[in-house]
Amino acid sequence: MTSSLLRVENLSKNFDRLPVLKEVTFSLAKGEVIGLVGRQGAGKSTLLHVLSGAIPPSSGIIHFGGTNRRFSNRIEAQKIGIETVYQTSGLINRFDFSTQIFLNRDSGVEITRRTSGLVEQFDVTQNILLGREQIKFPILGVIDWDRMVNVTQSLLAEFDLPPELAVEQVSNLSDEQRQVILLLRALYRPCQLLILDDIIPILSFKRQEILLDKIKKLAAQGTSVIISSDDLKHLFTVTDRIVVLYEGKLVADRRTAESTPREIVELIVGSAGHDQVSPLIWALESYHTAQQQTEELRRTQASLQQSLDAQGSLNRQLVERLSNQLVALDQLNAALQATQRRLITEREDERKALARELHDQIIQDMLGLIYRLEEVEGFTQSLEARQDVGSIRNGIRNLVGELRQMCSDLRPPTIDHHGLSAAIDSLANDWAERSDIQLQLEIDPALGRLPEMIELSVFRIVQEGLNNIRKHAAARHVRLSLQRTSSTNLLVRLEDDGKGLSNPTDLASLSVNKHFGLVGISERVALLGGSINIESSQGNGTILQVEIPSPYPLILA
Repeated sequence: MTSSLLRVENLSKNFDRLPVLKEVTFSLAKGEVIGLVGRQGAGKSTLLHVLSGAIPPSSGIIHFGGTNRRFSNRIEAQKIGIETVYQTSGLINRFDFSTQIFLNRDSGVEITRRTSGLVEQFDVTQNILLGREQIKFPILGVIDWDRMVNVTQSLLAEFDLPPELAVEQVSNLSDEQRQVILLLRALYRPCQLLILDDIIPILSFKRQEILLDKIKKLAAQGTSVIISSDDLKHLFTVTDRIVVLYEGKLVADRRTAESTPREIVELIVGSAGHDQVSPLIWALESYHTAQQQTEELRRTQASLQQSLDAQGSLNRQLVERLSNQLVALDQLNAALQATQRRLITEREDERKALARELHDQIIQDMLGLIYRLEEVEGFTQSLEARQDVGSIRNGIRNLVGELRQMCSDLRPPTIDHHGLSAAIDSLANDWAERSDIQLQLEIDPALGRLPEMIELSVFRIVQEGLNNIRKHAAARHVRLSLQRTSSTNLLVRLEDDGKGLSNPTDLASLSVNKHFGLVGISERVALLGGSINIESSQGNGTILQVEIPSPYPLILA
């Protein structure tokens, strides 16, 4: 790794008058792996977009392969050997509007796509080998689809994906599968520089290990790699150097072997003293009272219809007036439910934002304080003072652990990347460990991915149910199951051997007495159009059963 492949000098980028990159300078040798780190807003993605040709720099020089370069788009960068893989939910579409025309092999219809993404109408093979099709008869230009499928299947096997995925449309893939397809497309093309923009978090642990091993092999073959990631463990495993951005400036360029995670975290955090962000707390109003009033009026109307059938116009006017009131109350209930759905959605968005804020700012700041306290502890001569500093450091470390658990409770990252089954499995294991209660978990292997609102609602139902057991049930054993029924409904069943409830469950009285656990569960079930059943008696435990109408798409025979 002696000859320089890439040299960046005084690279800057402004959006309007806002400077995002400020005179960044660094170099990259052939076969070298660089880790790019920095907190949110430090300019990492902007730097990678400039290097990949997605956006032009405002000023500065990009020297690549012995020549000064200025790219108009990503295609120009690809032609000279720069391949970029963005996170499937990244921001590239904001910057890259270049298009290409392709011919669908089945319909012959021309399809236009942005060069930064996948062609939704094409299958996996067509997307991976786009522009590198295998030709059976060169003179006639006939494409050898069988050979292309075989090539794709061998590529998929490298990342432990099934061979039948080669003929699957990308529109049917999960987020992780789409990310792997983008990665395989870049890896299939020979390149001199591979840029990976924060793609590791969306991959499963096994595929993360496969990717890290692949990076090492590429570097050994002379391919240079720039990898942006927040996981320092991965970067210290695979990189030769780590470059740190802070507020658009390059503040450090360190050899990985001569650095420590503590040092890098301090550089990422910069100066402490960020203002704390106070979360918004949503107050959700229950609509059970309005529902009860509606049902009472329905019964009154039915009674009047029977007893006043032969009465005069006055009675008919009274019945008509009651009917109008029923319509109005039904509309009120519908409006309340719509409001409840909106509030729950906004609350989940707020939880997600707060979890990200806690992780990216407060936890990182506290980690920086821990490392500083370790240094102070090392320089302190007094045994008593060292013990005091150590006690403070351990207290902050425990608080960091609690904050991380709080982040997971606010918005578990597993549910976004791997779905409800993985999120429930993680929740159940953590709950059993913290509560010291034996938990038997049964999840239908065919559960599959569900719409986001259903997955989040079912997760919150289970989370609230487990919290109720831990706080109130005095249980020793719990059984939790998620199953698809014969009618493809989703059935959630939570059983405990605790002390149970002394009286039949009355959600209205629970709401009056501010026992909001079961009330909150019933509200979420009602919004999903499902049913809830609670079986409990004193000393015999409790069974909570929730059934959600089929969330799965209809499959026609």
